[in-house]
Amino acid sequence: MHASATVSADFQMWVTFGVIVAAFALYAWETVAIEVTSLGVLCVLMIFFYIFPVAGSGPAGEVKNVLSAEVLLSGFSNPALITVLALLVIGQGMVRTGVLDVAAHFVLKCCGGASWLSILAVLLTATLVSGFLNNIPVVVIFIPIMQALADRFDMPPSKLMMPLSFAAILGGMTTLIGSGSNLLVNSALISIDQKPFNFFDFTVPGLVLAAVGLVYLLGVAPLLLPRREGMAESLVSGKTGGKQYIAQVTVGAQSHLVDKKAVGGIFPALGNMTLRMVQREEEAILPPFEDYQARPGDVLVVAATRQEIQNVLAREGAGLYPDLEGAAAGAVRLTAGHRAENEAEVADDAQLDDDGMPWHGGERVLAETMIPPASRFIGQTLPQVGFRFKTHCIVLGVQRRSRMIRSQLTEIRLQAGDVLLVQGRPDDVQALRTNQDVLLIEWSAAELPAHHHAKRAATVLIAVVIAAATGLVPIVMAGLTGAAAMVGLGVLNIRQAFRAVDTKILTMIPAALAMGAALHITGGAHYAANSVMGMFEGAGPWAVLSVFFITLVMLTNVISSQALAVLFTPIAVDLAISINAPIEAFAVAVVFAANCSFASPIGYQTNLMVMGPGHYRFGDFARAGIPLILLIWLVFSLFMPWYYGL
Repeated sequence: MHASATVSADFQMWVTFGVIVAAFALYAWETVAIEVTSLGVLCVLMIFFYIFPVAGSGPAGEVKNVLSAEVLLSGFSNPALITVLALLVIGQGMVRTGVLDVAAHFVLKCCGGASWLSILAVLLTATLVSGFLNNIPVVVIFIPIMQALADRFDMPPSKLMMPLSFAAILGGMTTLIGSGSNLLVNSALISIDQKPFNFFDFTVPGLVLAAVGLVYLLGVAPLLLPRREGMAESLVSGKTGGKQYIAQVTVGAQSHLVDKKAVGGIFPALGNMTLRMVQREEEAILPPFEDYQARPGDVLVVAATRQEIQNVLAREGAGLYPDLEGAAAGAVRLTAGHRAENEAEVADDAQLDDDGMPWHGGERVLAETMIPPASRFIGQTLPQVGFRFKTHCIVLGVQRRSRMIRSQLTEIRLQAGDVLLVQGRPDDVQALRTNQDVLLIEWSAAELPAHHHAKRAATVLIAVVIAAATGLVPIVMAGLTGAAAMVGLGVLNIRQAFRAVDTKILTMIPAALAMGAALHITGGAHYAANSVMGMFEGAGPWAVLSVFFITLVMLTNVISSQALAVLFTPIAVDLAISINAPIEAFAVAVVFAANCSFASPIGYQTNLMVMGPGHYRFGDFARAGIPLILLIWLVFSLFMPWYYGL
């Protein structure tokens, strides 16, 4: 019986190893969707351990299967998974309110015109923020800022995008909530009855590695990265050289433009916008604007890119919205034949204003539409066609390539081929698909930041970080409460919150936890640790730690960092116990190794995100990433043994 049990245990262990290797291969090759692979792994493990159960003692001494379906599926309720998903929701709230965008632009403004200082400021900010937010929304926010820096300093984006991704990954090493793999290592420690990490337990060594990495990213990486330009602009380009729209800005009584003067014939207070004409009551002021000084009520006709219009929309609010009521009333007086129709449209528009003007707040979308050749809008102005009444969307700009326009938005007669930059609620913008008079450019729709909720979002994030860092409440409680607060306070709606949940993470983490539990309970972790010790018999703890770290780093560049974090934490614990070394040092090695996805784009999602903007090829990551890995390994091998007293 004993021999049979031993054979059975070995059989279970080797099957577990086989499932793990197969899962790693499928994760790396991505021939099957990650979600399908993760669910398939769970199904295989459940069926196998149902047929070949692992016997253990229950609460009352009865024999039970310690790898039952309930145990293998418990990852879906694991606190680490819930915390990771909650942090994704909180990060989405920060993105939607534009908090990080405002902070990033403030940093750039403080740096002046020094290229190296501006790039350092962006990389440092991304690193610090990534210590408290999921890396994905951080990189999403900073990609357009890096594009703007590349334009300003005449640098190819390929020199900046990869350092941005690497900086965010380095920032994830500094706190417990810096990345999902950190939380998973912590959860794995709890599951095998080991002391979990506190919020800042590995912040000091994490900052040392991040600082060394930032020096490399600023001074060495740009020399190794190729100078590669894209063949075409992005579809929705925020660059200064993008397509220009004619828009208008009404100077309000509280506007920052009041009393600003033109200098040398241009109006610098508008930033990257180009002033074309000023309408002051009945007077039209044309260039050169030598003596012009802005007054409340002035209407500035400007040429600007979509991104700049969006930036001004965040600062000036309703100043970009044309006065369609007054223009429509004028059209009523001038066009007697359409008097009744236009009066009805003005009345309906007024009713929209009484209801709160849906484009002033709530969920808003910016999109582009084109006037097709058969449109009934051709030859008419926006007030005449009743655009706002018919579509519940407002036009912020008109783009026409044939000639320069020097007219207010409400006075431009539309032509076939004109592109209108419109803003409205998501449902209203999507309804433009069925409108025969305009053609919605599908790829152009983008959600606008809800800046009026920025303070709420920032308050929620700060409260979550303080509560988790001080130990006031468990991290899972702080994270889940913060995610609920984002929805409860109106920063996100339910649809937006669920959209932030990554299905890959939702399925991969429970699968990784199930594989980790099977590896630990069947004795696979102990077997692997003993095998490693056999290779390094007689070596000191620092040598074992160093080689263990670089081995995991090589693996994390071809498989998921989440899976690696869960599967190798039990091995790290057994290895530390077998050589009588501090368990924390080896657990931190797993944390840092899981965050060293620098040599390939598939190792971490942010690497995939910068491939397009940076125009990278697969091999470019090895060119810049392998030297960084070797540098991190060297610093780790020197600093960690001293820090943990090995």
